[in-house]
Amino acid sequence: MSDRATLQYNGQSFELPVVVGSQNEHAIDIRNLRRDSGLITLDDGYGNTGSCASAITYVNGEKGVLKYRGYLIEQLATKATFIETAYLLIFGELPTAAQLAEFRRLLTQHEFIHEDLRHHFDGFPPNAPPMAILSAMVNAVGCFQPDFIMDDDEHFTEAAARLMSKIRTIAAASYRKSIGKPMIYPRSKLRYTENFLHMMFSKPYELYEADETIVNALDRLLILHADHEQNCSTSTVRMVASSRASLYASVAAGVCALWGPLHGGANVAVIEMLTELHQSGEKLDKFIKRVKKKDSNVRLMGFGHRVY
Repeated sequence: MSDRATLQYNGQSFELPVVVGSQNEHAIDIRNLRRDSGLITLDDGYGNTGSCASAITYVNGEKGVLKYRGYLIEQLATKATFIETAYLLIFGELPTAAQLAEFRRLLTQHEFIHEDLRHHFDGFPPNAPPMAILSAMVNAVGCFQPDFIMDDDEHFTEAAARLMSKIRTIAAASYRKSIGKPMIYPRSKLRYTENFLHMMFSKPYELYEADETIVNALDRLLILHADHEQNCSTSTVRMVASSRASLYASVAAGVCALWGPLHGGANVAVIEMLTELHQSGEKLDKFIKRVKKKDSNVRLMGFGHRVY
């Protein structure tokens, strides 16, 4: 606790504590506001409200700063892998060599989904939205898993690794379903990102050998998307989990939140823009000039996150 703020209303003054966050940001604590004054606050979209105290992610949009557990995103994107970054976000510190090896072992151990789940994919039409398949399958996976007691590190670590590993397999299988091709089993010797590309693009008669540049690019994309403070899907997961719903149900709800065009769907617009550029053969500098014209309807997707 540090200073206090004063709210004046209807001839009365109310003292509100000011708390200081992990990055020295200040916030007014209003948890007792209704009890003391009868007032509540209104803040559509959590634009000015933190729903919890957290040291996981820090965003300063005005200065263009993104930190995970105190580490600048530039450092992690150039010096860490996605698995190391995920471990950092989950447990609060970068893994030691032994911790990383154990986490990778758990990811490999749980990369397969129950064979009965493969038949669930048959019930979706080829043009089913990816998030619809993913959320349904994450919920289905929960039916095949025992309930975890996550009050200790051992069970929590396994639960996190289980979900991270299986969701990769499900995502790849969902893509294969959408293009009418059979599901590809994971290969235990491949790294997390490389294994995902293998399951996406291999053929039953020909394995996909991922280019190292592509692997590194995807690894950085996963790092950049790993967390972004109190966004729509994160808030959804926390809201559902507050009812003590299972880990799988809570994450499935978060996946549904990604469905909308103003959240996860924004990435689709980026892919569509890049695809159109590639197919048209238009030079990048010419495209940027069109973007900058005030009377042009051309937009540069992926560089307009509202936080920044």
